[in-house]
Amino acid sequence: MPTPFPGMDPYLEAPEIWPNVHHGLISEIQASLNRSLRPKYRSMVEERVYISDEQDPGRRAIVPDVAIQVASDGARYRASDTAVAEPVVATTMIEEEMREARIVIVDGVGRQVVTVIEVLSPTNKIVGSRGRTNYETKRLEVMQSPAHLVEIDLLRDGEPIYTGERLPPHDYLVHVSKRGQRPKGILWPILVSQRLPIIKIPLLPVDDDAELDLGDVLNTAYDRAGYDLIVDYDKPPRVPLSPPADRWVAEWLAKRVRE
Repeated sequence: MPTPFPGMDPYLEAPEIWPNVHHGLISEIQASLNRSLRPKYRSMVEERVYISDEQDPGRRAIVPDVAIQVASDGARYRASDTAVAEPVVATTMIEEEMREARIVIVDGVGRQVVTVIEVLSPTNKIVGSRGRTNYETKRLEVMQSPAHLVEIDLLRDGEPIYTGERLPPHDYLVHVSKRGQRPKGILWPILVSQRLPIIKIPLLPVDDDAELDLGDVLNTAYDRAGYDLIVDYDKPPRVPLSPPADRWVAEWLAKRVRE
Protein backbone atom coordinates (compact mmCIF):
# COMPACT_ATOMS: atom_id res chain seq x y z
CA MET A 1 0.00 0.00 0.00
CA PRO A 2 1.43 3.45 -0.91
CA THR A 3 1.35 6.48 1.35
CA PRO A 4 -1.98 8.38 1.18
CA PHE A 5 -0.16 11.52 0.02
CA PRO A 6 0.88 12.34 -3.55
CA GLY A 7 4.39 13.19 -2.37
CA MET A 8 6.20 13.14 0.95
CA ASP A 9 4.10 11.93 3.87
CA PRO A 10 4.58 14.49 6.69
CA TYR A 11 3.54 11.90 9.28
CA LEU A 12 6.72 9.94 8.57
CA GLU A 13 8.82 12.77 10.02
CA ALA A 14 7.81 11.81 13.58
CA PRO A 15 10.96 11.19 15.68
CA GLU A 16 9.86 7.70 16.69
CA ILE A 17 9.28 6.68 13.04
CA TRP A 18 11.92 8.55 11.06
CA PRO A 19 14.96 6.34 11.84
CA ASN A 20 13.18 3.36 10.26
CA VAL A 21 11.97 5.51 7.37
CA HIS A 22 15.56 6.65 6.78
CA HIS A 23 16.83 3.07 6.66
CA GLY A 24 14.00 2.09 4.32
CA LEU A 25 14.74 4.96 1.92
CA ILE A 26 18.45 4.17 1.87
CA SER A 27 17.78 0.48 1.15
CA GLU A 28 15.27 1.17 -1.60
CA ILE A 29 17.44 3.83 -3.27
CA GLN A 30 20.29 1.32 -3.34
CA ALA A 31 18.09 -1.42 -4.80
CA SER A 32 16.51 0.90 -7.38
CA LEU A 33 19.87 2.19 -8.61
CA ASN A 34 21.45 -1.25 -8.78
CA ARG A 35 18.61 -2.48 -10.98
CA SER A 36 19.44 0.20 -13.58
CA LEU A 37 23.20 0.68 -13.15
CA ARG A 38 24.56 -2.85 -13.29
CA PRO A 39 27.02 -4.07 -14.41
CA LYS A 40 29.09 -0.92 -14.98
CA TYR A 41 28.28 0.64 -11.60
CA ARG A 42 27.12 -0.56 -8.25
CA SER A 43 25.63 1.35 -5.35
CA MET A 44 26.73 0.56 -1.80
CA VAL A 45 25.64 1.65 1.66
CA GLU A 46 28.40 3.44 3.54
CA GLU A 47 28.36 4.94 7.04
CA ARG A 48 29.50 8.26 8.39
CA VAL A 49 30.63 7.85 12.02
CA TYR A 50 30.87 10.47 14.76
CA ILE A 51 30.85 10.62 18.56
CA SER A 52 27.90 12.18 20.40
CA ASP A 53 28.02 13.03 24.09
CA GLU A 54 25.85 14.65 26.75
CA GLN A 55 26.76 18.16 25.54
CA ASP A 56 25.66 17.45 21.97
CA PRO A 57 22.56 19.49 21.01
CA GLY A 58 21.72 16.76 18.54
CA ARG A 59 20.95 14.29 21.33
CA ARG A 60 17.44 15.70 21.59
CA ALA A 61 16.82 14.31 18.10
CA ILE A 62 18.45 10.96 18.92
CA VAL A 63 16.86 10.48 22.36
CA PRO A 64 13.81 12.80 22.47
CA ASP A 65 11.92 13.78 25.60
CA VAL A 66 14.66 12.98 28.15
CA ALA A 67 14.78 16.34 29.93
CA ILE A 68 13.52 16.52 33.50
CA GLN A 69 10.79 19.09 33.99
CA VAL A 70 11.64 21.28 36.98
CA ALA A 71 8.95 23.42 38.59
CA SER A 72 9.54 27.01 39.70
CA ASP A 73 10.56 27.49 43.35
CA GLY A 74 7.11 28.66 44.39
CA ALA A 75 5.35 25.74 42.75
CA ARG A 76 7.86 23.30 44.21
CA TYR A 77 7.33 24.45 47.78
CA ARG A 78 3.55 24.62 47.48
CA ALA A 79 3.37 21.11 46.04
CA SER A 80 5.71 19.53 48.59
CA ASP A 81 4.31 18.28 51.87
CA THR A 82 7.19 15.94 52.75
CA ALA A 83 10.15 16.74 54.95
CA VAL A 84 12.61 14.60 53.00
CA ALA A 85 13.70 15.11 49.39
CA GLU A 86 12.48 12.46 46.98
CA PRO A 87 14.65 11.05 44.13
CA VAL A 88 13.76 11.43 40.47
CA VAL A 89 14.82 9.33 37.50
CA ALA A 90 17.17 11.00 35.00
CA THR A 91 18.83 9.85 31.80
CA THR A 92 22.62 10.10 31.71
CA MET A 93 23.80 10.17 28.11
CA ILE A 94 27.35 8.87 27.84
CA GLU A 95 29.57 9.17 24.78
CA GLU A 96 28.14 7.10 21.98
CA GLU A 97 29.34 6.26 18.49
CA MET A 98 26.67 7.38 16.03
CA ARG A 99 26.40 5.94 12.53
CA GLU A 100 24.52 7.55 9.66
CA ALA A 101 24.08 5.68 6.38
CA ARG A 102 24.55 7.12 2.92
CA ILE A 103 24.88 5.65 -0.57
CA VAL A 104 27.94 5.72 -2.80
CA ILE A 105 27.90 4.78 -6.48
CA VAL A 106 31.13 3.13 -7.48
CA ASP A 107 32.60 2.54 -10.92
CA GLY A 108 32.72 -1.24 -11.19
CA VAL A 109 35.98 -1.15 -13.15
CA GLY A 110 38.11 1.53 -11.52
CA ARG A 111 36.51 1.27 -8.07
CA GLN A 112 36.22 5.05 -8.14
CA VAL A 113 33.50 6.74 -6.06
CA VAL A 114 31.42 8.48 -8.71
CA THR A 115 28.44 9.82 -6.74
CA VAL A 116 27.53 10.24 -3.07
CA ILE A 117 23.83 10.29 -2.12
CA GLU A 118 22.82 11.63 1.28
CA VAL A 119 19.36 11.34 2.87
CA LEU A 120 19.46 13.89 5.66
CA SER A 121 18.82 12.96 9.30
CA PRO A 122 17.41 15.27 12.02
CA THR A 123 20.86 15.63 13.64
CA ASN A 124 22.25 16.99 10.35
CA LYS A 125 19.87 19.96 10.64
CA ILE A 126 20.54 20.99 14.26
CA VAL A 127 23.02 23.86 14.36
CA GLY A 128 25.94 23.15 16.68
CA SER A 129 25.29 19.40 16.85
CA ARG A 130 28.00 16.80 16.30
CA GLY A 131 25.87 15.30 13.55
CA ARG A 132 25.73 18.57 11.61
CA THR A 133 29.45 19.23 12.07
CA ASN A 134 30.27 15.75 10.83
CA TYR A 135 27.88 16.11 7.89
CA GLU A 136 29.29 19.50 6.85
CA THR A 137 32.85 18.15 7.03
CA LYS A 138 32.04 15.12 4.87
CA ARG A 139 29.98 17.30 2.52
CA LEU A 140 32.95 19.60 1.94
CA GLU A 141 35.19 16.59 1.28
CA VAL A 142 32.81 15.40 -1.44
CA MET A 143 32.46 18.88 -2.95
CA GLN A 144 36.26 19.11 -3.21
CA SER A 145 36.58 15.64 -4.75
CA PRO A 146 35.86 14.33 -8.26
CA ALA A 147 32.56 12.84 -7.02
CA HIS A 148 29.07 14.22 -7.59
CA LEU A 149 26.83 14.95 -4.59
CA VAL A 150 23.08 14.36 -4.23
CA GLU A 151 21.30 15.60 -1.07
CA ILE A 152 17.73 14.55 -0.28
CA ASP A 153 16.10 16.50 2.55
CA LEU A 154 12.65 15.15 3.42
CA LEU A 155 12.53 16.80 6.86
CA ARG A 156 10.84 20.13 7.52
CA ASP A 157 12.26 20.57 11.00
CA GLY A 158 15.69 22.06 11.63
CA GLU A 159 18.03 24.42 9.79
CA PRO A 160 18.51 23.62 6.08
CA ILE A 161 21.96 22.64 4.90
CA TYR A 162 21.68 24.49 1.61
CA THR A 163 21.57 28.25 2.24
CA GLY A 164 22.53 29.67 -1.16
CA GLU A 165 20.17 31.65 -3.37
CA ARG A 166 16.71 32.60 -2.17
CA LEU A 167 14.34 29.77 -3.03
CA PRO A 168 10.57 29.70 -3.54
CA PRO A 169 8.53 28.47 -0.56
CA HIS A 170 9.09 24.77 0.01
CA ASP A 171 8.78 22.00 2.59
CA TYR A 172 11.43 19.62 1.21
CA LEU A 173 14.50 19.99 -0.95
CA VAL A 174 16.66 17.93 -3.28
CA HIS A 175 20.09 19.22 -4.34
CA VAL A 176 22.26 17.75 -7.10
CA SER A 177 25.81 19.05 -7.37
CA LYS A 178 27.64 17.86 -10.48
CA ARG A 179 31.42 17.88 -10.25
CA GLY A 180 31.96 19.83 -13.48
CA GLN A 181 29.27 22.45 -12.79
CA ARG A 182 30.19 23.60 -9.28
CA PRO A 183 29.48 25.95 -7.63
CA LYS A 184 26.22 25.76 -9.59
CA GLY A 185 23.79 23.01 -8.66
CA ILE A 186 20.27 21.83 -9.48
CA LEU A 187 17.61 22.25 -6.78
CA TRP A 188 14.11 20.85 -6.44
CA PRO A 189 12.09 22.89 -3.90
CA ILE A 190 9.12 20.64 -3.03
CA LEU A 191 5.83 21.40 -1.29
CA VAL A 192 4.03 18.76 0.75
CA SER A 193 1.23 18.88 -1.84
CA GLN A 194 3.57 18.03 -4.73
CA ARG A 195 4.70 14.67 -6.03
CA LEU A 196 8.30 13.81 -5.25
CA PRO A 197 10.39 14.28 -8.41
CA ILE A 198 12.30 11.91 -10.64
CA ILE A 199 15.83 13.16 -10.13
CA LYS A 200 18.85 12.76 -12.39
CA ILE A 201 21.76 10.97 -10.74
CA PRO A 202 25.03 12.01 -12.42
CA LEU A 203 27.59 9.36 -13.35
CA LEU A 204 30.86 9.38 -15.30
CA PRO A 205 30.96 11.89 -18.21
CA VAL A 206 30.72 9.13 -20.82
CA ASP A 207 27.34 7.94 -19.46
CA ASP A 208 23.90 9.49 -19.29
CA ASP A 209 22.48 10.36 -15.90
CA ALA A 210 20.51 7.64 -14.14
CA GLU A 211 16.92 8.31 -13.07
CA LEU A 212 15.74 7.90 -9.49
CA ASP A 213 12.00 8.17 -8.88
CA LEU A 214 11.75 9.39 -5.30
CA GLY A 215 7.99 8.89 -5.28
CA ASP A 216 8.35 5.22 -6.11
CA VAL A 217 11.16 4.87 -3.57
CA LEU A 218 9.01 6.35 -0.80
CA ASN A 219 5.94 4.28 -1.65
CA THR A 220 7.93 1.05 -1.78
CA ALA A 221 9.60 1.80 1.58
CA TYR A 222 6.19 2.73 3.05
CA ASP A 223 4.56 -0.47 1.85
CA ARG A 224 7.37 -2.76 2.99
CA ALA A 225 7.37 -1.28 6.49
CA GLY A 226 3.56 -1.31 6.79
CA TYR A 227 3.33 2.28 8.00
CA ASP A 228 -0.39 2.31 7.20
CA LEU A 229 -0.78 0.06 10.27
CA ILE A 230 1.29 2.39 12.49
CA VAL A 231 0.46 5.98 11.55
CA ASP A 232 -2.65 7.60 13.04
CA TYR A 233 -3.88 9.96 10.34
CA ASP A 234 -6.71 11.16 12.58
CA LYS A 235 -4.19 13.19 14.57
CA PRO A 236 -2.01 16.07 13.33
CA PRO A 237 1.60 15.29 12.28
CA ARG A 238 4.16 15.33 15.10
CA VAL A 239 6.20 17.99 13.28
CA PRO A 240 3.81 20.97 12.90
CA LEU A 241 2.91 22.14 9.42
CA SER A 242 2.67 25.72 8.20
CA PRO A 243 -0.95 27.02 8.18
CA PRO A 244 -1.34 26.65 4.38
CA ALA A 245 0.16 23.14 4.43
CA ASP A 246 -1.94 22.19 7.45
CA ARG A 247 -5.12 23.20 5.64
CA TRP A 248 -4.09 21.30 2.53
CA VAL A 249 -3.27 18.12 4.50
CA ALA A 250 -6.60 18.23 6.34
CA GLU A 251 -8.52 18.71 3.07
CA TRP A 252 -6.53 16.00 1.30
CA LEU A 253 -7.08 13.41 4.03
CA ALA A 254 -10.79 14.28 4.23
CA LYS A 255 -11.04 13.80 0.46
CA ARG A 256 -9.31 10.42 0.70
CA VAL A 257 -11.79 9.30 3.37
CA ARG A 258 -14.75 10.29 1.15
CA GLU A 259 -13.28 8.30 -1.72
